[in-house]
Amino acid sequence: MDLEITNYNNRYQIEGTLNKFNLKTFNAYFANIFDKLDDVLLDIERVKSIDRAGVMALARLHNESITKSKRLSIIGLGCKELYQHFKAAEPQEAPQDKNSIVTGNIVAA
Repeated sequence: MDLEITNYNNRYQIEGTLNKFNLKTFNAYFANIFDKLDDVLLDIERVKSIDRAGVMALARLHNESITKSKRLSIIGLGCKELYQHFKAAEPQEAPQDKNSIVTGNIVAA
């Protein structure tokens, strides 16, 4: 399945596969997003698979949010690869529930 991104206000629904083959689409869609918005919510519930390149793209978006003092939230149960990447960092605050991971200014629920 291809990558499909839809949005309503500051909520972006990511659907399909996020991999090295469609990374150009993802990067173009979110280029300079934090110059326009202070708060971005990514819903990854419908992401079927993500490879290393996709995880790194989300990590770059996360780093950009930190650099620009903006807020990036990732919600949805999505792919375990993403959780494993961000889980390696020490949480700065307690998770909201047992299914949430909070790392820096990123929330994955």
